[in-house]
Amino acid sequence: TMTGGDAALAVEALGIFRQQADLWTRMLDPHGDADHWADAAHAIKGAARSVGAMPLGDACDAAEKLGRSGEVTRASAGVAISTVKDRLGEALEALAHVEHQLLMKRTFVGVRLE
Repeated sequence: TMTGGDAALAVEALGIFRQQADLWTRMLDPHGDADHWADAAHAIKGAARSVGAMPLGDACDAAEKLGRSGEVTRASAGVAISTVKDRLGEALEALAHVEHQLLMKRTFVGVRLE
């Protein structure tokens, strides 16, 4: 919807999301400063919701709230960040599938198998 039906633009946006995932994963360190990983969770949340990865956005929202709560334990940080990373992996898998479909559609428009 956000790309106005432009498959090439959608593929580009998904590619940017995929590239950013590497950086985000490094920022999600449960042993690091809670403000740091809460900021990362906030950034991921917005990006996730913009591409329709709502379960990832929800996990990020929960992690961000925990990180900003002042009540973070090593265990709670580990669980929250692990959940974010799990949802990120699932989102990347789903987005790869969508990206593949878009590429195939763009590449084979008008091609007939005979």
